[in-house]
Amino acid sequence: MHLFLALLATLPQVPDLDPALQWGHWRGPENTGVAPQADPPLAWSEAENVRWKVELPGRGHSSPIVWGERVYLTTAVPVGDALGPRQSRMPGAHDNAPVTSEQEFQVLAFDRATGQRVWTRTVARGVPHDTAHVSGGYASASPITDGELVFAFFGSVGLFALDLEGVVAWSVDLGDMQVKHSHGEGAGPALHGDTLAVNWDHEGDSFLVTFDKRTGEERWRVERDEPTSWATPIVVEVGDVPQLIVPGSNRLRGYDLRDGRVIWECGGLSHNCVASPVHEDGVLIVGSSYEKQAMLAIELAGAKGDLTAGSENLLWTRRRRTPYVPSLLLYRGVIYNFQHYQPILCRGTLREGDEGPGPLRISGLDNLYASPVAAAGRVYLTDMVGTTLVIAAGPHDEPPEALAVNELEDTFSASAAVAGDALFLRGDRFLYCLAEDDAE
Repeated sequence: MHLFLALLATLPQVPDLDPALQWGHWRGPENTGVAPQADPPLAWSEAENVRWKVELPGRGHSSPIVWGERVYLTTAVPVGDALGPRQSRMPGAHDNAPVTSEQEFQVLAFDRATGQRVWTRTVARGVPHDTAHVSGGYASASPITDGELVFAFFGSVGLFALDLEGVVAWSVDLGDMQVKHSHGEGAGPALHGDTLAVNWDHEGDSFLVTFDKRTGEERWRVERDEPTSWATPIVVEVGDVPQLIVPGSNRLRGYDLRDGRVIWECGGLSHNCVASPVHEDGVLIVGSSYEKQAMLAIELAGAKGDLTAGSENLLWTRRRRTPYVPSLLLYRGVIYNFQHYQPILCRGTLREGDEGPGPLRISGLDNLYASPVAAAGRVYLTDMVGTTLVIAAGPHDEPPEALAVNELEDTFSASAAVAGDALFLRGDRFLYCLAEDDAE
């Protein structure tokens, strides 16, 4: 018996692949920014609680995802001889960086325990057809996985499905996006069961399309009367119907994922939809900000037709203090969002939208592009210059308790991934795995 136990102790430990323990989507297993069973560290620095730190090739703002023993990431790596600078194609373009080189569009896999790069797969190489905003790039949509395949979306470059060893199973070319102001592409796909959905809102012919995740075969495609959007859709089970929720400047819509039929729609969002929606307990929350500010709460049960005015399914609206770049966090019945992308934290209740004493200006934080995440009763807020404020999750009408202020020597636009005892942060130069020094 003792020998048998000793032999068991020497065998490699197989990770628990319960989807609730993974971070297979950039907003986590529930699409809310929450890791319900994780316990990441409270404090870290460059000298403390860094399990590993690896330098990254190229550039990208896509978030890491975590499944089993692997961490997956996308990037765009400049290659070849320098080109004569190519300027934006779209009218009204501003604050963009010219295209100066070819790019290799890569998917990377890292060992979760050590940070060692397990494989690199270049899925495409070419000159981007248009520019991107100076704060963006060519690898902004985050990958997604359900533990069978990894899906990497590079917009106009293509949609790619890879197996867990980096072999491309299939790919699809959807054409070239004409993005507003040539500010770059960013919306990621949504995955539910064996269906993968992509929203293609741009300044040309916009559409929504779904694919069989295993074969890449197109299932259905519907036209959309929408301009450019950067918001990633989500899928919500409403009764026995999976609804694909897609924000848009003209209408927020809920589609039947099975056939593309519009179940309900609601106006009121701004142009330049960026933040992705969240859902809990039958209530959908979506917000946007640009030339106007808007946040909506919709009861999904029984929602049909146009909800814009007079529907009991439209629970509440907010016209100030709404998100622009970072998406919403929904944790323990409280909605967290930043005003625009400033360090002004807003909190409210799910069904009533009650904001308690109102927003809080957080000193010590710079502007934020990364979306907030939560685990173990804590909320993590990471700004663009490498500072993460950790606060205690609590009632929306009480001042939050600051638990830690952590700094790293990198700049951050990607949102954190949280799984197990670790928090994974992708900076401009490095990928960090942050965990307690004494964690096993």
